[in-house]
Amino acid sequence: MPIYEFHCGKCDKDSEILVRSSDWKGTKCPHCGSTRITKKFSVFASSTGASDAPACEGNGGGGGCCACASGRPHRH
Repeated sequence: MPIYEFHCGKCDKDSEILVRSSDWKGTKCPHCGSTRITKKFSVFASSTGASDAPACEGNGGGGGCCACASGRPHRH
């Protein structure tokens, strides 16, 4: 199952939730339990073999940090 990004209309927080793409309605917000969530438009990365940003080395190798995995700009 893929991870989708959602926004809660009740607590105004964003969350990443592991759900089936066709079966997400009725999913509860992990912060407040409301079902007033909407699926956000998610961008996904493609690999061209080159990058302007340094690779994340994580803590001792293997996996990197959460910000690297999300594709959001950040610093180490």
